[in-house]
Amino acid sequence: MMNIEQMIFEIIASAGDARDLTYQALDNVNEGKIEEAYELIEQAEKTMNAAHNAQTKLIQSEVQGKKIDGGLLMIHAQDHMMTAIAENQMVKRMLPIFEKLLK
Repeated sequence: MMNIEQMIFEIIASAGDARDLTYQALDNVNEGKIEEAYELIEQAEKTMNAAHNAQTKLIQSEVQGKKIDGGLLMIHAQDHMMTAIAENQMVKRMLPIFEKLLK
């Protein structure tokens, strides 16, 4: 099993990748590439699942009585993940609006 720091960095990296894909989706909308934007949003969601899975493993370990001491690094990871989720959900909801505007 990965150590705690590795899992925390996995959350940060996956969330960062998901945010990047989400912003790439917006860039594609700006270029009129709506289908590509939908594909990027889907990729971002899959990438966020990796962050969520790492987080779930840490939570399960704590529930089983193992001390999880991530400190500020874990808070930072949670911040990245929640921001990525919020931004992705916002853009995902906006894509149909953009699609209508592009027609």
